[in-house]
Amino acid sequence: MGQEVRGVVSRRKGAPVEVTTIVVPDPGPGEAVVRVQSCGVCHTDLHYREGGINDDYPFLLGHEAAGIVEQVGEGVTDVAPGDFVVLNWRAVCGQCRACRRGRPWYCFNTHNAARKMTLTDGTELAPALGIGAFAEKTLVHAGQCTKVDPSARPAAVGLLGCGVMAGLGAAMNTGGVTRGDSVAVIGCGGGVGDAAVAGAALAGATTIIAVDTDSRKLDWARKFGATHTVNASDDDPVEAIRAATGGFGADVVIDAVGRPETWKQAFYARDLAGTVVLVGVPTPEMRIELPLLDVFGRGGALKSSWYGDCLPSRDFPMLTELYRQGRLDLDAFVTEEIALDQVEEAFTRMHHGDVLRSVVVFP
Repeated sequence: MGQEVRGVVSRRKGAPVEVTTIVVPDPGPGEAVVRVQSCGVCHTDLHYREGGINDDYPFLLGHEAAGIVEQVGEGVTDVAPGDFVVLNWRAVCGQCRACRRGRPWYCFNTHNAARKMTLTDGTELAPALGIGAFAEKTLVHAGQCTKVDPSARPAAVGLLGCGVMAGLGAAMNTGGVTRGDSVAVIGCGGGVGDAAVAGAALAGATTIIAVDTDSRKLDWARKFGATHTVNASDDDPVEAIRAATGGFGADVVIDAVGRPETWKQAFYARDLAGTVVLVGVPTPEMRIELPLLDVFGRGGALKSSWYGDCLPSRDFPMLTELYRQGRLDLDAFVTEEIALDQVEEAFTRMHHGDVLRSVVVFP
């Protein structure tokens, strides 16, 4: 039968988004309808609006969300109506070669809902990252719902659904940061870079170097645990990182920008046998060239981090508990709480670098 709710839709490339009525169908087998309580405004949503992901307009934007399960379809057993959940965009299948090898965070066959949300005229919507949570309610695969402690603040823990988890996981999961390590994070202007700083601190790194071109953003990084800061507009990041690590370079260097020049900085700013983690997303035309002897001679590991190599069923509840204990300050990522009809203005503030996260909060 379905329900009519309000949602934020992008109809064509570059056009301002609009709040309109959408139809959320009843859940089919393996699906769930979630009443959204909060949804962060992420750069990925802006990329959808600008046509940077694909051209499957119209898009139902929003994906960094938390809410309450309202309905479940046939065969759903892991969540039930009334559960407080954080939504994720990589519902693992449990059957592919990665899952069978015990590496479900690399799942090659992740799930989304099969039924489609639509406009009132029947036009099918493409939900951002298979979620579409700039809406009062959304339809997702049940595996995209991860139960967490219901006492947690939705606007804070919902951010685990994308950017904050990507940064935390880049340090803790992909980078394998551990006690006593030195870590450098290049690019601290958004939630991912600062979350990587926070993840390094949480994992026990003793030297954490934040690199950016904006002194205001370096001030943000200090609040998340950076012990050193480098303004790349004034100083060479590679030399500054080496200077802060006894001349050797950092054990782990995380590129949260995703450009050839920042990746090269990360490559040369790490210690011998150190690790480079790319978590910033490059664009298709970008290329990189390095002397192969440098790749061989420096050893170590060159890694890409997909969603912080997270396993939502493992990581979301654990990180929510650390938040509840006061050991992970997710509230610090929430710059402002806004209404559904303020998403377009939030895109502008995000584009100008004025916020870490604007979060849509539903009454």
